[in-house]
Amino acid sequence: MTALALALHIFGAVVWVGGMFAAYLCLRPAAGPLDPPVRLKLWRGFFQKFFPWVWVSILLLLASGYWMVFATFGGFRGLGLHINLMQGLGWVMIALFLWLFHGPWLKFKRAVDASDWPSAGANLNRIRQIIAVNLPLGLLVVIVGASGRYW
Repeated sequence: MTALALALHIFGAVVWVGGMFAAYLCLRPAAGPLDPPVRLKLWRGFFQKFFPWVWVSILLLLASGYWMVFATFGGFRGLGLHINLMQGLGWVMIALFLWLFHGPWLKFKRAVDASDWPSAGANLNRIRQIIAVNLPLGLLVVIVGASGRYW
């Protein structure tokens, strides 16, 4: 069961962090030259497909992570520093995503639907700023998770 939990945990991390990486470092520069209505509709479509996967990833990460805490490590007392770092940074990432999803994303979606391009652009910029914080945190969590047991 630990192998399955670990596989689901890694899957969740790869989907979430990889999606942020693709959005920020690949799609963003590629979409930049597009006219605002086209660019903003593209981002709306991307986020509409990506965010359900983020929710699935969060559920997988929490369920598999806490299952491993109790089933593999015997509870919180036996956790190494690297697992506590993953857990703490993970909760910060979740809080940032909740803010992004329930604030700028909902405003962005409404603005695009209303063809209010200036408002949509402002909210997309806020989403970009949040991802600019969450992506390095996610990459750090991946590094800690992959290397921490060897510290």
